[in-house]
Amino acid sequence: MRQKQNVPLAGHTTLRLGGPAARLLEIESVDELATAVRDLDARGEPVLVLGGGSNLVVADEGFAGTVLKLAFDAVEVSPDEVTVDAGANWDGLVARAVDEGWRGVECLSGIPGSVGATPMQNVGAYGQEVSETISRVRVLDRTKGTVSWIANEDCAFAYRSSRFRGQSRYIVVQVAFAFPRDTQSMPIRYAELSRALGIAEGERAPLRQVRDVVLRLRGAKGMILDASDPESVSAGSFFVNPIVDPAAVAHIESTAGATVPRFPMPDGTVKVPAAWLIERAGFTKGYGRGGVSISRKHALALVHRGNGSTRELLALAREVRDTVQSRFGVELSAEPIMVGCAL
Repeated sequence: MRQKQNVPLAGHTTLRLGGPAARLLEIESVDELATAVRDLDARGEPVLVLGGGSNLVVADEGFAGTVLKLAFDAVEVSPDEVTVDAGANWDGLVARAVDEGWRGVECLSGIPGSVGATPMQNVGAYGQEVSETISRVRVLDRTKGTVSWIANEDCAFAYRSSRFRGQSRYIVVQVAFAFPRDTQSMPIRYAELSRALGIAEGERAPLRQVRDVVLRLRGAKGMILDASDPESVSAGSFFVNPIVDPAAVAHIESTAGATVPRFPMPDGTVKVPAAWLIERAGFTKGYGRGGVSISRKHALALVHRGNGSTRELLALAREVRDTVQSRFGVELSAEPIMVGCAL
């Protein structure tokens, strides 16, 4: 376990924003994590668990506690499961899955961050969600001081949510996947991706082809970390696509004077694109204030352009949220985790 004092968290987030943490511990095993958490909780010291920092907004004042950076990243393969440590790189796992013929995460290519973060918000993209291949999640229960497995059906997975999001009791330490073995993808369920692949929705394509096309699509939107692309200095999608009832859809269309793209949900509600609402509310790509702006490539990402602050970022986010709500009656929720700040 390595320890550092007064560590700027901007260097540990993809937004490159955030003040210092009082202390950072690099944790190299589940046992080290359990010991550190037990000692910190006994002292009443605030704890922040850090993976890739890709879905994190940290206050300018920083974090007055200890950050636990998960540095264990082993992958174990058995006939029934692939078990991955929480600190493993997510896209590294997806790349290996494609190479090995493990299907079910190919549409999640290019998403930054760690494996341990994926079940927390039930990461999804291009019609695929990580909960579809997760068989169980291993967690450290801070209340009981125990480490145990939680089966998929007990994880309360929902759209961009799970029982692990927005709580402090459980820390994800491993994720087990049950990947179907095949060189062909799962059926493609996203219109943009099927068009790019040149196939009909519901058809399949080679895993490698799907990954390559997804990477190309994400890159065009600035949604892949790229040191040469200033549009990628973000937390990814800043707002969750809202789920509304049909009456709300009718109001949106009446107000906008246009047909809103929609994705019907099983319960009769409708998911609508937050990016569409943002642009129809009058915001243009590149619109900003100070050192932050809406991405020039995708209206759903807020980008840090340098010399900015979390305060500026949240002010822009509030302006976007409040304008969309005023115009369409729909409240946008932030997707990233907020540390020491709130939208």
